[in-house]
Amino acid sequence: MKKGKQKYYVVWAGVKPGIYESWKECEAQIRGFAGARYKAFPDMEQAAEAFQGNPDDFRGKDIRPELSKEELARIGLPDTNSISVDAACSGNPGDMEYRGVETDTSMELFRVGPYPQGTVNIGEFLAIVHALAYLKKQNNRLPIYSDSRTAIKWVKSKKTNTKLQKTTLNLYIFELIERAEKWLQNNEYPNRILKWQTKYWGEIPADFGRK
Repeated sequence: MKKGKQKYYVVWAGVKPGIYESWKECEAQIRGFAGARYKAFPDMEQAAEAFQGNPDDFRGKDIRPELSKEELARIGLPDTNSISVDAACSGNPGDMEYRGVETDTSMELFRVGPYPQGTVNIGEFLAIVHALAYLKKQNNRLPIYSDSRTAIKWVKSKKTNTKLQKTTLNLYIFELIERAEKWLQNNEYPNRILKWQTKYWGEIPADFGRK
C-alpha cells in the first residue's frame, strides 16, 4: 500500500492549540471541543505561517477561484453562506463518522460518531439529513453542500439503497438510517442540497483532512 504524503495539522482552537504531524494527534485536540478550528497543510512552512495567522485567512484557500471564464460561467463558485457536510470511514465497512461545518469559516456545527461497521455513503446521507434537521429547528433556509452524488440521490428519494449487511456491531447505524428516512418522509424543507464541485473548488470544507 502506497504511503500517503506527510501532512501537518494546525489547531487554532482545541484542547491544546499547535501544529501536529499526525491526524491522530490532531484529533485528540479537537474531538468534543466546541468550535474547534483546524486545517491540514502539505508542509511545515505553510503550517507554521498559518498557526501564527488568523484562521479566517486560511479558510477558503482550498477553493480554487482561478477558473477560466468558460468554467466560471458553467460551474461558478460555491455559495459560502451555507453548510457543508462530509463523512469519513476507516475501512469499508469501518468506523464511520460525519460532521457539518459553516462553509465560510469551517466552524464545526455538529459531529457524530465514530460508529463501527458503517460506510462513507451512509455517513454522507446521515450528514445531509442531520443538516436539514439542524437548519429546520432554526427556521434557516441556508443551502447544504455535499460531495456525494449517492447521498444526495438517497436524500431526494427519501430512502437509502445501501448493500451494507446489518450486524450486532452496526445496529445503531441502522437505527440512525431509519430515523433519517422517517424524518425525510415526515418533513418538508426549503433548503437546496447542492453538489460540491471538488474538481474545481478543492476539498469540501467539512472534509476530515485524512486524504
